[in-house]
Amino acid sequence: MTAQPARAPRRERSATESLLSIVLGLEAVLMIFVMLTVFGLDLAHPALAFGGGAALMVALILAGRFVRHDWGVWVGWALQLVLVLLGLVHPALYVAGGIFVAIWIYCYITGRRLDRRKAAFLAGGPTTA
Repeated sequence: MTAQPARAPRRERSATESLLSIVLGLEAVLMIFVMLTVFGLDLAHPALAFGGGAALMVALILAGRFVRHDWGVWVGWALQLVLVLLGLVHPALYVAGGIFVAIWIYCYITGRRLDRRKAAFLAGGPTTA
């Protein structure tokens, strides 16, 4: 038996990155229900409902992978705007989009606060923020 080569340690994710990627993943799941709603209520052609929804799902999943970069967070903010604008298709989607934008904002603020606290703790400074 040969020994397995040692794996490089995994990159440590920030709290902000973790929380925002979770929100984007949940929004991708939300898109399944949005596609079914738009299709079921005959609000758009099925190809547009499922094709557009699938494209937005892929964009949300990809954005979740890139929130470690500043530009990835900005892409996430842009996708939040797209989710709210889905309300133009059906007014109930304003509510769903608004709820997820509120969750995004909460996770962004909380993640940043946790990251600052961790940095202060590791630097030996005050931990209140």
